Amino acid sequence: MTITQPDLSVFETVESEVRSYCRGWPTIFDRAQGAHMYDEDGHSYLDFFAGAGTLNYGHNNPVLKRALLDYLERDGVVHGLDMSTSAKRAFLETFQQTVLAPRGMNHKVMFPGPTGTNAVEAALKLARKVKGREAIVSFTNAFHGMSLGSLAVTGNAFKRAGAGIPLVHGTPMPFDDYLDGATPDFIWFERLLEDQGSGLNKPAAVIVETVQGEGGINVARASWLRALAELCERHDMLLIVDDIQMGCGRTGAFFSFEEAGITPDIITLSKSIGGYGLPLALALFKPELDVWEPGEHNGTFRGNNPAFVTATAALETYWTDGQMEKQTLQRGEQVETALRAIAEEHAAEVADFRGRGLVWGLEFHAKSHANTVAKRAFELGLLIETSGPESEVVKLLPSLTITPEELDEGLRILARAVRETV
Repeated sequence: MTITQPDLSVFETVESEVRSYCRGWPTIFDRAQGAHMYDEDGHSYLDFFAGAGTLNYGHNNPVLKRALLDYLERDGVVHGLDMSTSAKRAFLETFQQTVLAPRGMNHKVMFPGPTGTNAVEAALKLARKVKGREAIVSFTNAFHGMSLGSLAVTGNAFKRAGAGIPLVHGTPMPFDDYLDGATPDFIWFERLLEDQGSGLNKPAAVIVETVQGEGGINVARASWLRALAELCERHDMLLIVDDIQMGCGRTGAFFSFEEAGITPDIITLSKSIGGYGLPLALALFKPELDVWEPGEHNGTFRGNNPAFVTATAALETYWTDGQMEKQTLQRGEQVETALRAIAEEHAAEVADFRGRGLVWGLEFHAKSHANTVAKRAFELGLLIETSGPESEVVKLLPSLTITPEELDEGLRILARAVRETV
C-alpha cells in the first residue's frame, strides 16, 4: 500500500501532546464500516483494534445504526441524566431478560457515568461504603482506568506516575502465573490476611480482570478465579470483576467470568455495552450492596439515551440465541491456529502467544519488535496495537462480527509484518 503523507499540522499545532494512537497510525480516517476503516485518500484498513474493544459489533453496524437514526428522527430524549425514559426502560428490561435472568443473576444496575473508569470509581466507592474499610487489593499488570481511584489499582508505572500525587489504599498482589508457578496460588495474599503483623489493612474488596488486556493479554485460569472468589468469601472481601474490555462477549460468553462459574459481587461494564461506540458504563452489584443514598454518586452524563437504544438493539440482535458465543469461540480457534504458525516460524523471536475468544496477544523476546510489527502492519493495511508493561505484546482485538475471510486476511497481513520485521 502506498500512503501519501497527509497534512497533520492542525493536530500537531492545536491538539495536546497527550494524543497517542494517532502517532502510530499517521493518517486521517474519514469513514468506517464493519471491520474496515478508510482514510481520506480512500485507503482501506482492516481493523483489529475495534475502538480498544468498544466496537464488538463493528463500525456503523447497520442494525444498530437504524435503531439510532429512528430514535433521533422521532426526537427521542438524548440527554436525561438519570430521569426515567422510554429508552432506559427498554434497555433495563432487555438487559434483565437477556443477560441477567438467564444467568441466574439478580444484580442491580447503576449508571455511574459515561466511561469505564467511572464504573470502576463507583465500584470502589461502593465497596468501601459497604465494608467500612479503605484498602483495595488489585493485581500486578492490572489496568482499571486513568482517574485517581482507578489509577491506584492500576499496575503500569508510566500511567501511575501521571497522577502527580500519591496513589493510596491500593495493594497489588501477584496475578495468575506472575511468579511462573514458583509458589502456590494466593499463599502470599492469604498469609498477609491472616497475620496480624503483616501490615496489610483488611481490604474491602479485590478487583480483577479475567484477561488483562492492557497488561499484555494475561489470561487467568478458571481454577485461579474460583480460588480467588473463595478467598474473598472466606475473608469477608467483595469480589469486583472489571469486565470493561473483556465483557459483552469478547471472550465468548457475555461475561468473561462465566467459564469459571463464579458470581462476582460487583461487575463493571463499559466499552461495547453501548454497542455502537457511544459512551455508556454500568456498575452491577448484588441487591444487598445497594446502600447508596439518592444522588450520593452521580454525573451529568450517566444516562446516555442514544446508547441505551443501540445497546438494546445489540442485545436483541446478538444475545438471544447463543450463536454469538459459538461464533466468537470459532473465530478464536482461527486466530489461535494462525498465531501458532507464526510462533513456530519465528521460534527464536516469539516468546509466547495467548488469549481467549477474540482477544489474543503475540509476545516477542525483543520488546521493541511488537511496535515494529504494528508499524509494518499499518503500512500493509492492518490496525493493531501493542500492550504489556513495555509494549512487548502485539494485541489482536477484532470485532466479534468479523467474517472468517476478513479475519484470515488480517492474520495473513500480521504474518507478513512479522516475517518482514523480525
